[in-house]
Amino acid sequence: MSPRLLFPDAPSAADALTFAQRAARLGDGSVRLRARRGTLALTSAPLAPQGLLDATPTVLGMRMVRVDPELECDIVVEATTVAAVPDDPRALLLPEMAVSAPWAGISPPRSGWEAGGGISAATLAERAQWGIAAVAEAVPEAAGEEIVRAVRADVWGRADDDIDGLPLGVAFAAFALGFIGGEEVATVRSIGPWTRLSLVRGHVLTRGTVRSGLTGVRATGPSV
Repeated sequence: MSPRLLFPDAPSAADALTFAQRAARLGDGSVRLRARRGTLALTSAPLAPQGLLDATPTVLGMRMVRVDPELECDIVVEATTVAAVPDDPRALLLPEMAVSAPWAGISPPRSGWEAGGGISAATLAERAQWGIAAVAEAVPEAAGEEIVRAVRADVWGRADDDIDGLPLGVAFAAFALGFIGGEEVATVRSIGPWTRLSLVRGHVLTRGTVRSGLTGVRATGPSV
């Protein structure tokens, strides 16, 4: 029998299923499920680099829902395999096999976040739609996968002044995962290379370039 996720009510189960269905259309189509102390964190990667030379930014989407307090798990599955249970609206079916996803090994800190400014949901939606149009316009007809990936990396990796210099992919993730609604303002917090946008419907996280063990270049030779 396939394993099940048990929720306290039908709306919580439906919420988790909706997130999985949206995640299935983005990135590699996988979703990470981490449950602890009655909270299930569902995470997907609408954008993530594939290989060392891929300039696509790492952008994660996260949604928290209530779950059976006795459940503890940390697995990655194909989002399309998460399914409703016909005879129990408070449960979801999971596949018997997990999958691996490189982005799932990157976990943002749980504490220590410092509050920053705010970005309106309307601005996030506008910038996401602009980026979607820019990708569609830049991709030539019958383009191969490498060209499409390069265009997406260029557009979604751009630092956008309208969203506080964050990569445009942050707006795309919030829009594509259905986090944008109403006239709210997303709260911006950061810690180290990580930045998190928090909306009522979920969180979007992005990690900047990590530089370690490097020092500035110094001139050598006799001083003048």
